[in-house]
Amino acid sequence: MEQLTAEFGGAEQIGVGVGPVLEKFDDVSRIVVLRGGGLGDLLFAVPAMAALKAAYPASRITLLGTPIHKALLGAVESPVDEVVVLPFAEGVRPGEEDAGELDRFFADMRARHFDVAVQLHGGGRYSNPFLLRLGARHTVGTRTADAASLERTVPYLYYQHEPLRALEVAGFAGAFPVDLEARLAPSPPAATSQARSGDGDQPLVVIHPGATDPRRRWPAAKFAELAAACAADGSRVVIIGDSTEQELAAEIASRAASAAVHSAAGELEMAGLVALLAEAGVVVANDSGPRHLAQALGVPTVGIFWAGNVINAGALGRSLHRVHASWVTACPTCGIDVTQVGWTAPRCVHDDSAVAGIGVTEVYEDVRSLTATTFAKQDA
Repeated sequence: MEQLTAEFGGAEQIGVGVGPVLEKFDDVSRIVVLRGGGLGDLLFAVPAMAALKAAYPASRITLLGTPIHKALLGAVESPVDEVVVLPFAEGVRPGEEDAGELDRFFADMRARHFDVAVQLHGGGRYSNPFLLRLGARHTVGTRTADAASLERTVPYLYYQHEPLRALEVAGFAGAFPVDLEARLAPSPPAATSQARSGDGDQPLVVIHPGATDPRRRWPAAKFAELAAACAADGSRVVIIGDSTEQELAAEIASRAASAAVHSAAGELEMAGLVALLAEAGVVVANDSGPRHLAQALGVPTVGIFWAGNVINAGALGRSLHRVHASWVTACPTCGIDVTQVGWTAPRCVHDDSAVAGIGVTEVYEDVRSLTATTFAKQDA
């Protein structure tokens, strides 16, 4: 295997951020950032885009992302000036490719004459060739041994905190960190969304029980037990999720058997979700997009993580964010080593929860602690 080293593209190092900060590029007015995936994937990239905006304040940042990215960035204030939805392309945005659509997309992108293209989408096997087709004057990103080289590349090793990985890439584009984690604020229309309801004198606990990977999901019975305990303690509890999670949310609400617990899964547009999360005293969730969004909005969270995901996606602080980590290292069914991820090892076919062993009591204690802190701050 090729020995991975950083590629500086002939630039000098001018400082240190997460990693080396290299010389800025000259005459930059148009920056394009490639970041596909879900809600959490976008939020991991926000600190890097904030750093790029600070380094090149006169520039316009275009994000090549997904429909959910466009929806979120339309509901919050962010460093992004424009979102262009990616066409379906292998390894970049899953779906049936249309060669003609791809050709038109790249022709449009090249006509924009981007000065800097930044790849924040994985190790680059598919995303680096995609980025190169944009025709930017300069290219920066991550790279595995089997990926095409860019002008400046940071070696991609799976276990690294994702926002910090993106900030390391931004440093190679000449940008010092501004924030280590995403910081977002609801745009004015979101602040008056229909999501606000109920008694403001009661703590609002928002629960998101879903996750893209079933192995990251805490059992529904434990979420229900937690919801019931929060309701008995005087909190309003709202369970959220997308349309595919309505049945799960309804099951949890039913098991909790309390008038103070209800499901809003599948009911909220993005502005409504942002407003609801911003109103919460605490958000309890698996390693999922809504938890990362709540954190970015400055809302306390209690996260339920598999230990490997803590490395890549856990909150850095503990005053407002608590992390409960499962140290499972083998599939409960077949025994395969689940710490080897990505391209390093095949994933087994089993979807057993890797976080089922985390107890309700310790999660509930953190919820009580954070809601008490939130209300004490409001009363001060």
